[in-house]
Amino acid sequence: MNQVDYLRISLIDRCNFRCQYCMPEGAELDYILRQELLTNEELLTLLQEVFIPVGFRKFRLTGGEPLLRPGVVDLVSAIASLPQTQDLAMTTNAFLLAGMAQNLYDAGLRRINISLDSLNSETFDKIIGNRGRSRWQKTWQGIQTAHRVGFDPLKLNVVVIPGVNDQEVLDLAALTLDRNWHVRFIEFMPIGNDKLFGERAWVPSEELRQRIREVLGLTESNVRGNGPADVFQIPGALGTLGFISQMSECFCDRCNRMRLSADGWLRPCLLNESNQIDLKTALRSGVDPVDLRAQVRHLLMIKPEINFKQRDSGTPGAYTRTMSQIGG
Repeated sequence: MNQVDYLRISLIDRCNFRCQYCMPEGAELDYILRQELLTNEELLTLLQEVFIPVGFRKFRLTGGEPLLRPGVVDLVSAIASLPQTQDLAMTTNAFLLAGMAQNLYDAGLRRINISLDSLNSETFDKIIGNRGRSRWQKTWQGIQTAHRVGFDPLKLNVVVIPGVNDQEVLDLAALTLDRNWHVRFIEFMPIGNDKLFGERAWVPSEELRQRIREVLGLTESNVRGNGPADVFQIPGALGTLGFISQMSECFCDRCNRMRLSADGWLRPCLLNESNQIDLKTALRSGVDPVDLRAQVRHLLMIKPEINFKQRDSGTPGAYTRTMSQIGG
């Protein structure tokens, strides 16, 4: 396996969207109480005294929606200022990004992934569960602002849902033709909305590639990112297309990441809920960081076994946490 040096950090489980594949409308969600969230100080302590000493150097801030976290710009600045930080990124829905992009960039954030599942405002609103005023335009404004500010690469994440937005794949792929944007098509997973998953399942990445190949052309790209995406390019395009195929094409051998939830649970594998560590409770109970490092090192040692041996079965039945609660 790759060296595991990449930590996805959820800052908050709340979100201003209710996307079908993440936290669908009507679902009863038990939000984490504010006092149960890791504080900025606790998070920085874990980074400096536990994660960095065992080899983590790349960090991504997620949610929920991370821009809802109070003091998020100051937290970005603190993490970016750590001398061991090699890479700091964020995943956001961009609804609040237009007014924050410059401050985030000035604080040291350089890479950003934005969820954009449709270019059609009605489809977009259907996916995000919005029943009032359309939010597409403000999201698009956030994307444009991030581009102007200088975020590079700017990646757009598209969760492909059959019968909902899969007919837009060519239009979304075409965004890369004259912009140095990187579109990532993600196979829909059962985490967060197992009913929708059961009804429609997912579109295999190879099927998406073939659709694009037949109309726009497609070649393998020399660009390689930090993550599990298989990267391709439309001939002559400025940007790239990535395909994250966690359902149809196992990439466990390339996984280099773990996930830290907003309430301090360290999860070694997205599709498996075993062997998690409650770091927040341990930290607040006064457990020595030396002992916490030992626990994390053990988890790093057994991560390949968790991925490979239990990848197919994953978690029996429904997952106990949605994607917003895990940290997407």
